[in-house]
Amino acid sequence: MAREKSLPLDPLEQPDRLTRLWRRLFGAPRDVQDPGIFHKISLIAFLAWVGLGADGLSSSAYGPAEAFKNLVARNPLTGRMEGQWYLAIFLALATATTVFVISYAYSRVIEQFPHGGGGYVVATKLLGRQAGVVSGCALLVDYILTITVSVAAGGDALFDLLPGALRTNLDLKLLCEVTVLGALLVMNLRGVKESVEAVAPIFLVFVITHLFLIVVGIGTHAGRVPEVTQQVTTGLQEG
Repeated sequence: MAREKSLPLDPLEQPDRLTRLWRRLFGAPRDVQDPGIFHKISLIAFLAWVGLGADGLSSSAYGPAEAFKNLVARNPLTGRMEGQWYLAIFLALATATTVFVISYAYSRVIEQFPHGGGGYVVATKLLGRQAGVVSGCALLVDYILTITVSVAAGGDALFDLLPGALRTNLDLKLLCEVTVLGALLVMNLRGVKESVEAVAPIFLVFVITHLFLIVVGIGTHAGRVPEVTQQVTTGLQEG
């Protein structure tokens, strides 16, 4: 595999130690005038699928649980979970519908812009520059919130598995979450291709384990479908 072309250096200019460390962390600067730069940073279809789906699928790790918490609450007197839990079926249907709508929108964007283009490019070409600026700002806010919420939710999930005092050690959890944020920052600064290649194994494990859990969950509780259906119907009638 040919090495990527980087910007030429002055023969008399030797990079200092800080420059060498910077390039080791973030990679060498790319030559935007290189005709092959687009080919070098582009992704194959599978990795593009991983990069496109990781954002949406990561929300399933914390979104449904947080939404369900707003439907039920523990009664301090009885210690039992009470609330409108029967609405969870509609929450699941709404979530699935949202995923399908977003997937269809992505498919349409890919058909209209086969050579690439995010929300900023699409909005600019179809609706004008002002709409493109709004779309770009919205994407920036969305990415910041997605990263912070995803990392915080991941930290909560991982520390719930730890024993004893480690589970409630907020300082250690904050340190781990900041470290993960730093790692994500470095990967993205190195380039989209490098960051997606690093995330791909995690993405595949996530998809495989969730498919397994969904199949096992449906299989082991299939016999309770009539009972749950009756409970949901009763809950809706009683309000």
